[in-house]
Amino acid sequence: MNRTIVEMDNIVKSFAGIKALNDVHLDLREGELHALMGENGAGKSTLMKILTGVYSKDSGTIKLAGEDGSLKEVEIKTPLQAQHLGISMVFQEFNLLDNMDIAENIFLGREPIDGKHCIDKKKMYADAKQWLNKVHLDVDPKSKVSDLSVGFKQLLEIAKCLSFDARIIILDEPTASLTDRESETLFSIIEELKRNHISIVYISHRMEEVFRLADRITVFRDGTYIDTVERKDFQEDQIIKMMIGRELQENVPKRVEKAGSNEVALEVQNVKVYKNSTPVNLKLYRGEILGMFGLVGAGRTELSRVIFGINPIGDGKVLVDGKEVKITCPLDAIKAGIGLVPEDRKDLGLILGMSVKDNMLLPKLGTFKSPVLNKKDISNITGTYIQDLSIALASEEEEVKNLSGGNQQKVVIAKWMAMNPKVLIMDEPTRGIDIGAKSEIYAIMRKLTEEGMSIIMISSEMAEIQKVSDRVIVMHEGSVTGEMSVSEATQATIMNAAIGIEN
Repeated sequence: MNRTIVEMDNIVKSFAGIKALNDVHLDLREGELHALMGENGAGKSTLMKILTGVYSKDSGTIKLAGEDGSLKEVEIKTPLQAQHLGISMVFQEFNLLDNMDIAENIFLGREPIDGKHCIDKKKMYADAKQWLNKVHLDVDPKSKVSDLSVGFKQLLEIAKCLSFDARIIILDEPTASLTDRESETLFSIIEELKRNHISIVYISHRMEEVFRLADRITVFRDGTYIDTVERKDFQEDQIIKMMIGRELQENVPKRVEKAGSNEVALEVQNVKVYKNSTPVNLKLYRGEILGMFGLVGAGRTELSRVIFGINPIGDGKVLVDGKEVKITCPLDAIKAGIGLVPEDRKDLGLILGMSVKDNMLLPKLGTFKSPVLNKKDISNITGTYIQDLSIALASEEEEVKNLSGGNQQKVVIAKWMAMNPKVLIMDEPTRGIDIGAKSEIYAIMRKLTEEGMSIIMISSEMAEIQKVSDRVIVMHEGSVTGEMSVSEATQATIMNAAIGIEN
């Protein structure tokens, strides 16, 4: 068994009187990948931010192994101190400056200096190239970070960690925005890091990749430590039960055919997603969930942006309830009864510094008759959706940035429920959300369709498409290459269409 290099005991952390961590424990061994699992808000990222000096703990102890292997208590007060101790973290939101080049990002604040007290750029670029080679990143260190793909940025962050001689690297939801190919590249780098005795803490909701990579799993729930499981004892049902405190009930009810359910709620005619793609024609029926699948670059998000008036529609048409609607901007789409839950909830779906209440009311402000808002009416609106969607929060005045990912997503959905749209487009509605919150989102979606709403669900998870959809559309390079009932939507038929083989 490899030696223990980190031991965190009895860690307590509170925010505004609410305990985010309560008597939490974690130990990390040399050269292992130790996965942290738990629902959003369970305390995983908070604990790692304490280990990296972003947050200070209220109480508890942190011990690190010294050169002689013995554990010694340390106080980690700043991220820079943590980096000097060999601890680095790659956050979900990258800590990179897009307007600077790769080498400048790696050595920011610690640039090599020549004999004239100037930045030694030749050495900086040469050293940067060496660190990039460590993660097999074949790119010019003079390249602007803004020109890199998400996968390249992920590897750049790891290269930056290694440049601090990191012996512990923390990865927070590292594959959330990666393609399958980029994920495989990351996994191979992780295995190489482990062989070099670097320890990795891996935070993820993706059970399949955790079971593939992890040597041990520690589960948190509601800010408390539940248990640590060795690889030989991994069982999916057991881990899920530990995470949510109960057996997972994930039966997603299917659409019930009823009078009027074959009415067309939304029709898209001859819409070109890309300049050279075949025009898209599709129908969305009242009360159905239309799943939309495709690989990166398939044009699903771009199509949703056209329907919602963000991108120009060109010569195409959008019909709502059989009538053509002119959509030149999002306001036109909203007036026509179309809502959009965007892929990036933090940048595009929410204003993080505003309260839950204010975020919920944003699209609805223009519908109030009086310029003076009635507090009782506002509370009736927000309170209803907070209760209906079981949004966990201290108060409706709480800033939305303090909520877990699952609860933030519920706020975005609540925002559109308040508008009562006829059609709701949901782009990657469960990305970065834990397994328990996923089930809640699925139940909300079905409830909305039962009440007459129609949903287009864009998802990169094939299992989600098969489980939740009533009908499936597959896109490839801006064109629809497959349309099928959910019973026909096998992995083979979906993937064939996704790579351009029309069904």
